[in-house]
Amino acid sequence: MANSKKPMSEHTAQARQSDTAAPWKVGCLMLSVLLIISVLTQGFGFGDNNAAPNPTVPTGNNPTQPPVVADLKEDGDPAMGDKSAPVVIFEYSDYQCPFCERAFQQTYPEIKKLVAEGKVRLIFKDYPLPFHEQADEAAVAANCAGEQDKYWEMHDKLYSTQAAWTGNTDPYTIFKGYAKELGVDESDFSKCIADPKQAQEVQGDLAEGSANGVSGTPTFFVNGQQLVGAQPWAAFKQLIDAELSK
Repeated sequence: MANSKKPMSEHTAQARQSDTAAPWKVGCLMLSVLLIISVLTQGFGFGDNNAAPNPTVPTGNNPTQPPVVADLKEDGDPAMGDKSAPVVIFEYSDYQCPFCERAFQQTYPEIKKLVAEGKVRLIFKDYPLPFHEQADEAAVAANCAGEQDKYWEMHDKLYSTQAAWTGNTDPYTIFKGYAKELGVDESDFSKCIADPKQAQEVQGDLAEGSANGVSGTPTFFVNGQQLVGAQPWAAFKQLIDAELSK
């Protein structure tokens, strides 16, 4: 009989230990669940108040940051549109910049429509970035085509073929081919790109832009109000419509 009671006593002790440990296990499990929820919801705030700002929202919309306003002058720069147009857009751009190419594809056609309607005048300024090795040469090529009234034709050609000449160690050979296609006198074009005054003019635009808060491309000024980057057309339209309504 003594032997038959011993197993029952051990079973009872084990049961009591199990009953005692059960609340601790449940408590540990609940604590683990709460910890996981806290991490996922950033302190039970569900992430709304502490989350990083949406990177797709332009920081320029922050009301605590006043817009940059510049008083720019047209100084023999390439321009299109009526001089009396109510909205004047200055564009600082780099022919080798992929974001400038995007603006050329998406924004430039819309601006041209308003130019044709007499609402906008567009003025182009060179802002070749130092890490774009062919950007200076492209700017000079466009300006030299402009000497023969072919600026915008060369402007369009350079952007539409950006991938073809970017990285080329002798871009002027390609640009001379473009000039020939556009009907530009090859001899005069060659003399023009060799003229140091052309490179100086490009550097003059660069210095002017930097003095007015330009640090990247493309940068636009819509009646003096700065708009940075390859912004969607809606951002331009909002500024332009506001100016036209004045």
